[in-house]
Amino acid sequence: MKICLESLALAALLALAPAAQAHKAWLLPSATVLSGDQPWVTVDAAVSNDLFYFNHVPLRTENLHITAPDGSAATPQNLHTGKYRSVFDLQLQQGGTYRIAVTSAGLMARWEERGEPRGWRGSAENFVREVPQDAEKLQVTQASNRIETFVTNGAPSEGALKPTGVGLELIAATHPNDLYAGETAKFRMTMDGKPAAGVRVEAIAGGTRYRDALQEIVATTDEQGNFSLSWPASGMYWLQAVVQDDQASPPATSRRAAYVATLEVLPQ
Repeated sequence: MKICLESLALAALLALAPAAQAHKAWLLPSATVLSGDQPWVTVDAAVSNDLFYFNHVPLRTENLHITAPDGSAATPQNLHTGKYRSVFDLQLQQGGTYRIAVTSAGLMARWEERGEPRGWRGSAENFVREVPQDAEKLQVTQASNRIETFVTNGAPSEGALKPTGVGLELIAATHPNDLYAGETAKFRMTMDGKPAAGVRVEAIAGGTRYRDALQEIVATTDEQGNFSLSWPASGMYWLQAVVQDDQASPPATSRRAAYVATLEVLPQ
C-alpha cells in the first residue's frame, strides 16, 4: 500500500525546514499598515527558493484563517491559486489589526513496505484505519504548522492577536505592525499555550535572491519564552521558529511544530 502526501501537506511541511535549506513558505501582504475607508490589501502565498520571489510552488490556502480586529472571522475575496503562488484580496472593513494565517495540524507517518519507503499525513482519527500498525520501521510524528502575517487599518489593536493555545505561537510584546529599523522588538514564543524555552528564532530580510548570504538575525528564547530582535534596516522580514521534541501524544513518539511570520520593518 502506498499513500502519498497531498500537495497541501507538502507545502506546509516546507516551512519546517531549517532556513539554510532552499524552500521557505510565506504570506506577503501588499501593505501592512493602511488607513482610509475600508481599504484593500492583496496577499501572495507561496513556497519559494528565494524570499518573496515566486519560483517554486504556491502555498495552498485550504486552511486559511483571517481574524478581524474584533475577533470575528473575515472572508478573503478573489482567491486564486496559480502555478507559483496563491493570491487573494482582503477588504479591511474594521479599524485595527488583522491576523492572516495558514495552519495545519495532524500526524505524519513513515515506514517501509517490502523495502520501499511509504508516507502518510492525516488526522489522528484516520491514523488507525489508514496506516498499518505493524508496519516495518514505523515512525509517527505529531506535527503542527502556522504561517502568518499581520495588517493594520489605522491604529494597531490587540484583539486579533490573542493566542489560540495550539502549536507554536508568537506573542507580541511589541506590536507586529509597529516595528522600526534601529529599534529592538520584544516577543514571546509559546507551545500549546505554555512558554517555549530554548527555541532558536531567526529572522531573514527579503531579497535573498540578490545577495550571497542569508544574513540571519538569531535569538534564543529564555525560560519564559521571551526573546528580542534588533532590526538593522527597514524592509520585509521572514521569521521562523521550530520545536522538535519527544513530548508527543500517542500514537506519535515525536513532536514537530513550526511557526513562520512575515513582518514589515518600517524606516524611522
